[in-house]
Amino acid sequence: MEAELSRYAVYVFAAIAGVILAETAYLLMSASSGSRRAVNRRMRLTEKTASQKDVLYQLRKERGLDGASRDTSLTKVLHRMRLQAAMKMPLAQFASVTTLASLLIGVTAGLYFNVLAAGLLGAAVLMIVMPIVILRMRRSARHKAFGAQLPEALDLITRGLKAGHPVPIAIAMVAREMPDPIGTEFGIMSDEVTYGADFVIALEALFERVGHEDLPLFVTAVKIQSTTGGNLREILDGLSHVIRERAKLRRKIKAISIEGRMSAYILTAVPVFLIAALNVLVPDYYGDVIDNPLTWYLGAGAGFWLLVGNVILFKLAAIKP
Repeated sequence: MEAELSRYAVYVFAAIAGVILAETAYLLMSASSGSRRAVNRRMRLTEKTASQKDVLYQLRKERGLDGASRDTSLTKVLHRMRLQAAMKMPLAQFASVTTLASLLIGVTAGLYFNVLAAGLLGAAVLMIVMPIVILRMRRSARHKAFGAQLPEALDLITRGLKAGHPVPIAIAMVAREMPDPIGTEFGIMSDEVTYGADFVIALEALFERVGHEDLPLFVTAVKIQSTTGGNLREILDGLSHVIRERAKLRRKIKAISIEGRMSAYILTAVPVFLIAALNVLVPDYYGDVIDNPLTWYLGAGAGFWLLVGNVILFKLAAIKP
């Protein structure tokens, strides 16, 4: 009996030792790979090529700032949205993909419900709506990440100024030490200044590329300091505090206005879930009217007014600080 217990104890301790060794190996490998991983995309490109000029050209080309991407038949609004969303895919290719996806969805829905005309009409609407919605979602996510990083970047610039570095060197520190999106954006600005661009013009180009609503505060502060003088370190200290307070105010407003947004979500979800439940529980409930064209016109009208109601509710809940 004691021999069996001793044997089981050996097995248990051997298993525990194996788990500990595996975890130790994993932590060592992840730590070593993490130490080699560049902090942002600009630094990753810098590791691949020794020429900083080529890195700047590559980043500007991906964002459509090389001069060739502007000569398209697409609107300036889509170009600006793609620029601020940091989408690498060219606009023509993006438009082709969304158009094919819209046609596929519309035709599939039309064939499934045996109303091909309505499906083609829906596909035409999706061709316009889908690229705008995708770009707005990507831009919103990027703005959120950039806004969260901006106060920390200003603090880093302030610490660089306290250490005696000039403003371009302090901004280059942000490009080296902070992750995307702010690291690459400040890196592009730093490289533009390095290759001869005026510092104020590079700041304005930064705002055009990003479009975040807090950036004009930073741009204006630096422009005023460059023309009239003053203690930029103190200005950026105060600006960092102001941006953090604005972010707190936005979060408070979002929490207060959650009732309006939840009302929109519930009012949208109830009819959709009700129709789906009826189709599952009573498949023949709409059987007598499903083939009537008037049913589809009424359904389209109900969907339109539901969309209008959602827009109104979201507008009422969207309070700008």
